[in-house]
Amino acid sequence: MATTETPARAPAGGPLGAPAGRERPVGGFELWAWLFMRVSGLVLLFLAIGHVLIMHVVDEGVDRVDFAFVQLRWQSVFWRTWDWMMLTLALLHGVNGLRDVVMDHVPRTGLRVALNLGFAVLGFALFVLGSVVVFTFDPNAWPPSP
Repeated sequence: MATTETPARAPAGGPLGAPAGRERPVGGFELWAWLFMRVSGLVLLFLAIGHVLIMHVVDEGVDRVDFAFVQLRWQSVFWRTWDWMMLTLALLHGVNGLRDVVMDHVPRTGLRVALNLGFAVLGFALFVLGSVVVFTFDPNAWPPSP
């Protein structure tokens, strides 16, 4: 015999009673940050898979990676650009992800601002250090490895 009761629904919010996160943004900075996470994730997937295949799978694999290999590889502007893009996107993607977590789970405004500022400063410092290495490394300044 059929009943007229409606099936039980999950409580308001997320599935299985999890608290609901923020809604998809409709404009402003939050929309661009939301879109950036999706696009940068796809580009990072391509860059990271390419990096792993080229550095660790092709030819002799990880056994061939040493200072001489990096020295030879970074003579090409293409590989420096590839590595710099991976560094830049990974840092921006990661800091934006940390910002999203803080916005979703830290209720106090002052603490949110302090954490987001700290993550931004740390991300910027790591970006500067990484960029300095990528752009100032001179492969010809080192003696060739035996």
